[in-house]
Amino acid sequence: MKNALQNYFPMIRTRAEVLKEIQSRPKLARAYGNWKPEHQQMFLDYVTGVKGVKILYDSFFKEIMNPETTPERLERFLSLIFRQAVKIRRILPTDNSRIAEENSLLVMDILIEMEDGSLANIEVQKTGYKFPGQRCACYSADLLLRQYKRVRSEKGDTFSYKDIKKVYTIVLFEKSSREFHQFPEDYLHWIQPRSNTGIEIELLQEYVLIPLDIFRLNLQNKGIQNELDAWFTFLSVDEPGMIAGLLQRYPQFIPMYQQLYEICRNIERVMELYSEELRILDRNTVQLMIDEMQDEINEQKVVLNQKDEQLSLQEQQLQTLKQEIESLKKQLTGL
Repeated sequence: MKNALQNYFPMIRTRAEVLKEIQSRPKLARAYGNWKPEHQQMFLDYVTGVKGVKILYDSFFKEIMNPETTPERLERFLSLIFRQAVKIRRILPTDNSRIAEENSLLVMDILIEMEDGSLANIEVQKTGYKFPGQRCACYSADLLLRQYKRVRSEKGDTFSYKDIKKVYTIVLFEKSSREFHQFPEDYLHWIQPRSNTGIEIELLQEYVLIPLDIFRLNLQNKGIQNELDAWFTFLSVDEPGMIAGLLQRYPQFIPMYQQLYEICRNIERVMELYSEELRILDRNTVQLMIDEMQDEINEQKVVLNQKDEQLSLQEQQLQTLKQEIESLKKQLTGL
């Protein structure tokens, strides 16, 4: 019996077909055997349509949202976010020397220049890592500095600071950090610089932060309200029934899923992609544990320092009381 997604995409293989190919090829069988049972099950679920494919996996996202081959997809997504038409002028190369490259939990990035010259950096963060404003600011500063260097080099003596355009840092969170959960009904945070007086000066760095886990919580209660919600559903939902509902209302996503399941038919390739995702997940999990333990150590240091300060204060107070007692005893002696 076909599942909900196989009814839409008949190219999806059955569990028996996938396992047969894996077991018939020693290299694939070894790789599959090295995975944990829960990872084996997860892999079989999404290549057979029991669950939807993880769109935010690095390779899948880049394949589906590739601005070189299908720019209209990213243009439409950004147009809905910006609430105005967005055209991609060109795709910019990523810089291998960028901030936090080695240990970053950002598993992909797409960097584009839009028609008005502004830049947008689209990032995906998969794990529940702390992504503070300081880190966002560093990514944005990196992008702004790269633009400044490039434009100044291109313009030469005619360069003006007015040639520098806005830079947008757009982060999609699969699992967001604690700060976002203080706003349980908000899943699109647009952050822009503001003055205390209302004076309008064009500052160039803006941020769009999208916690998709909070979107999914709202989706359960409210459903898909508009096309932007449909995009967030596409990016974050793996429940076949919900995907089927999405495709009925917004059939423009059908070609994207077709492309995904054509990739899934190449078992060797998709196993390599999955193995890389597991490697990234393991590395990020270890890094997260290190960071959490370091935070705990720092918090304990603060507590101990506070206790030391309290003890020191108490000792001073005791010394003062002793001095007062001695003074009173002297008074008694003199009476």
